[in-house]
Amino acid sequence: MSATEVLKEEHRVIERMLRILESTAAKLEMDEEVPPERLMKSLDFIRTFADKCHHGKEEDTLFPALEKHGLPREGGPIGVMLLEHDEGRRFVRSLAEGVERYARGDKTARGAIIDNARGYAKLLNAHIYKEDNVLYPMADRMLSAEEVRELLEKYEEIERERIGEGKHHEYLHLIEELEKGL
Repeated sequence: MSATEVLKEEHRVIERMLRILESTAAKLEMDEEVPPERLMKSLDFIRTFADKCHHGKEEDTLFPALEKHGLPREGGPIGVMLLEHDEGRRFVRSLAEGVERYARGDKTARGAIIDNARGYAKLLNAHIYKEDNVLYPMADRMLSAEEVRELLEKYEEIERERIGEGKHHEYLHLIEELEKGL
């Protein structure tokens, strides 16, 4: 498997979470009850799997490797991806604030949850499309087999250090559990 194939595979999992977020927002909008634990589990997935692990692999390994090949950090696709990662983190912070209020019984927090869940999902869906169809094909053309091997090793190291052994599979099971509530 190539370095970008690993990331694309993770994108498919993240897209499943985005559908869960969109479904949750729709339920809240229709004034249905959504258990706060469901929202907290979704946040944990986003913060840990999507950001620490997936975005960590990109920001700390793939993007620097592409920069070495002359792809600029500023003003090019890497810069756009980094800006979008930061924008996603802002949505997640606001979403987390809404979830905390909602968990304390503040029903007015629904609006913040709906807006930030939808904003994050919209941003990430477009972001993933750009990575899959623009940045990753560029990376596949630029990176040597040796560089790909090194990236794959670094990816494993990031998973071990940032989320822990076996957590990747736990998050896959979490997605399956949350999808049952759609």
